Amino acid sequence: MPTSHVDVATEHASRYLPQLCKHWAHKFPVEFDPNHGTIDLTLGRTILDADPTALHIAVTTDEAASLERLETVVADHIKRFAFREELAFDWKRAPAA
Repeated sequence: MPTSHVDVATEHASRYLPQLCKHWAHKFPVEFDPNHGTIDLTLGRTILDADPTALHIAVTTDEAASLERLETVVADHIKRFAFREELAFDWKRAPAA
């Protein structure tokens, strides 16, 4: 399965993680606490982990063509919640199996 991940430097990861999960909970299956969350979007699965210095995000899709779109959707939503700071998303693709 096509997968990528990113570590986003922020001191507010434990705020953004539940905010993103709550945002999508009305439309998609979501499980979360302040430090870990999963979101099963139509495009694929997003797994989030928060620590004091970063928000760690992994996305997985069934189709390689959907991976970039899923990365963009997740990053754009988090950027909206984090409008007070500029976050960098440098996605790293897992090698194809």
